[in-house]
Amino acid sequence: MGIGLVVATAYINVNFLLFQPMQLAAIFNRVDKNLVKEFTSGLGAPIILLAIMGMVILPMPAFLLDILFSFNIALSLVVILVSVFTNKPVDFGAFPLVLLIATVLRLALNIASTRIVLLEGHEGGDAAGKVIEAFGEVVIGGNYAVGIVVFAILLIINFKVVTAGAGRISEVSARFTLDAMPGKQMAIDADLNAGFIDQDQARKRREEITAEADFYGSMDGASKFVKGDAVAGLFIMLINIVGGLFIGIIQHDLAFSNAIEIYTLLTIGDGLVAQIPSLLLSVATAIIVTRENDEQEMGQEVQRQLGNQQALVVTSAILFVMGIVPGMPHVAFLGFSAIVGGAAYYRWYLKKQGEKAQPSGGELVEKSNQPAEIRELGWDDVQHVDTIGLEVGYRLIPLVDKSQGGELLTRIKGVRKKLSQELGFLVPPVHIRDNLDLNPNTYTIAMLGVTVGEADINHDSELAINPGQVFGKLEGETTTDPAFGLDAIWIKPSQREHAQTLGYTVVDAATVVATHLSQLLTSNAHQLLGHEEVQQLLDLLAKNSPKLVEGLVPDILPLSTVVKILQTLLYEGIPIRDMRTIVQTLAEYGPKSQDPDVLVSAVRIALKRLIVQEINNGAAEIPVITLAPELEQMLHQSLQAGGEDGAGIEPGLAEKLQTSLTEAAQQQELAGEPAVLLTSGMLRPVLSRFTKHAISGLHVLSYQEIPDDKQIRIVSAIGQ
Repeated sequence: MGIGLVVATAYINVNFLLFQPMQLAAIFNRVDKNLVKEFTSGLGAPIILLAIMGMVILPMPAFLLDILFSFNIALSLVVILVSVFTNKPVDFGAFPLVLLIATVLRLALNIASTRIVLLEGHEGGDAAGKVIEAFGEVVIGGNYAVGIVVFAILLIINFKVVTAGAGRISEVSARFTLDAMPGKQMAIDADLNAGFIDQDQARKRREEITAEADFYGSMDGASKFVKGDAVAGLFIMLINIVGGLFIGIIQHDLAFSNAIEIYTLLTIGDGLVAQIPSLLLSVATAIIVTRENDEQEMGQEVQRQLGNQQALVVTSAILFVMGIVPGMPHVAFLGFSAIVGGAAYYRWYLKKQGEKAQPSGGELVEKSNQPAEIRELGWDDVQHVDTIGLEVGYRLIPLVDKSQGGELLTRIKGVRKKLSQELGFLVPPVHIRDNLDLNPNTYTIAMLGVTVGEADINHDSELAINPGQVFGKLEGETTTDPAFGLDAIWIKPSQREHAQTLGYTVVDAATVVATHLSQLLTSNAHQLLGHEEVQQLLDLLAKNSPKLVEGLVPDILPLSTVVKILQTLLYEGIPIRDMRTIVQTLAEYGPKSQDPDVLVSAVRIALKRLIVQEINNGAAEIPVITLAPELEQMLHQSLQAGGEDGAGIEPGLAEKLQTSLTEAAQQQELAGEPAVLLTSGMLRPVLSRFTKHAISGLHVLSYQEIPDDKQIRIVSAIGQ
């Protein structure tokens, strides 16, 4: 419970302190400028899904069915022609998505057409729409036997030839592409080290490799859609024929020959109007995966890639020719021909306007294609290790991109300000960069080039943390809070209020990273303090107390010793805000001893009020854990035998001591009180290092560090 409340308070403080009013104004500005654009750009997928659901659930008129079948054919033509005109397969990265949508749309059309064929088929050939009638009468000449043969041939070609080959190529391409990734990455690193390319070019090439791997991995799965669609077509045709005969003969009293002629023609027409687009998409899949690979929001990407001007012009011409063929539904085909032709003209018009706005574009392209000039290496090419580094996977880039509403940069500035005020020195800047070698949802925190923390997060979700007592369960992805290791669940933003009513502490992804960073910087603050920072602290103090600082460095103590003392204080969790008291103590005891441990003990005694206040929040009574006199005497003897690092402590004794201290600290935590071990000044440094990482939350104090106005209360004695 104690740790849970502390964690909840830490997250609330970070979220409250860092969310400034300026951010609210920025949010409203973004809403004003981008509301219409964001709203309209995301309508495509919901509209398609609603249309598919409508086709599956609701009966459709024949005229609307004609329009949808025409749209399905037009979409298939555009896709196959884009596949032909695309320079590289990766340029059509939305193909797996388009393939899935087209397949589901076609299957929904099969359900809708089956319903109308079985319900209205007894009324005549055009009861199911002009498109189905045309494919049943015109394409196969009204002969259902010929239709069955043609349909079977199309099915065999699609399933056994095109789909089988495309699926095998997709599988092999995906495997080879993934196997070749390490070699391509090494080649990029070699070119970068040799100076043939710069950092930006290397990043671009790495992005291309990642996109290629993702594309072929998706194509391996997308090819299964086409194969399943071909199998479904066969079963749908058989079910329609059997169901039509049953309904026609039993329900509508049709003769067997009349029923089989009507329903077979309609079924064959329905099957052909579905299988032809299916065959086109299968061929498009085969074209994409067999090509050699020599580049936004989903809707924008699909719109850009399907808007190939050549593909639109040819599609419009084909639809026009189909529309003027006698017997074809003229309104549907000619209408779509006009729409696609208008889209092609609009794309041409935008291209011309862009060329007028940038007349020198050819010169820019020509210059960008020139190879980078190889220059001599210099000291500027040597990259120094960042004091604090944060690397994010590519899916977490929106967290640090202000143009996409990312708030992490502002949160990190708030963390630095808060820690600088608490610790007493300026926390160095955090260098943030993206890393394509990381998993897309992973971030890592490094200090002096060494990774000290990493975690996977969902940038578009919120983290509900269990502080120790909640009153219900939530639906979501279970995980662990990266900062404190508590149980947590990734939930949707819409579940935030419900989770809070159940007792969860709910924070967004930016706050999760900021809190994790704050926790790591606090526990590793001693690594952030160096000679430059200490000298700046002394210079700052000298402005107000020049006589106090004068002569300390280097007359009394070298700067390196002062740095070591301050680092030790931070390592033990003591802030160095009171530099006046620290320097005054060093000036007093420095002439007597140059030992950093002795001077640290003297400084701790001088800062005892601050230390106890940080632990006990100013309470008059301090609950403490003590060592039995016999155990303390034994540790003194071990210390004298093994040196000040405590190496002389017998392993069995060390294990028992750690177990007993852990149990005592846990009891204090359950009681909601701080865990404080009180011991002699000689044992305090050794036991502090001994319990630093082994026992979380245990503070080690010496008898001399208890202020005179504080009372102690012994809660347990180890060794009795």
